[in-house]
Amino acid sequence: MLKLRSFGFVLLGLIAFTSCNDQRNFVPKPSTFLELTFPKRTYEIHTDSCGYTFNKPSYFNIKDVQGSPCNRDIELSTLNGTLHLTRIDMDTSIGVYINYAIDKVGEHKVKASAIHDTSFIRSDARVFGTLFELQGNVASPFQFYVTDSVSRFISGVIYFNTHPNYDSIKPTLDFVKHDLYEFINTLEWK
Repeated sequence: MLKLRSFGFVLLGLIAFTSCNDQRNFVPKPSTFLELTFPKRTYEIHTDSCGYTFNKPSYFNIKDVQGSPCNRDIELSTLNGTLHLTRIDMDTSIGVYINYAIDKVGEHKVKASAIHDTSFIRSDARVFGTLFELQGNVASPFQFYVTDSVSRFISGVIYFNTHPNYDSIKPTLDFVKHDLYEFINTLEWK
């Protein structure tokens, strides 16, 4: 009985060993990366009918927002995103407008892994503002406001037409960030 049991275990082990032996050689696949082709970066001065100018990258496609004479939707062409610009004539304290912009950024704290802000102060041109970079899987990775601190206020927010996956869109964010800096640094009130 003991010999039969040992023979059974050996036979079972032999069957298990030979049935799992697959002759195919598995070769790991190499790491792959997306091939991103960014638009060529050239600028032209854009004069807006609502009283400001800025250096516009060639891939910005500016459209009026129906029913809002000074709001603009700027399509980011092949980058599959939109920059929504809102121009407001201030009729109350500047703090109300800045707090509103900061509250909009705060709505993304739940998803953001970090929020970095960059202040812009161009006293000679009366341009003051802040750019907020929201890191993580957030709906709007960039928000900003620019004001003359007296009567004009512009807020902007960028949305990409894709599921927010920070790691995947990081190269695109870095590309667009450069042009947001260009927008703010060249904005002039007319």
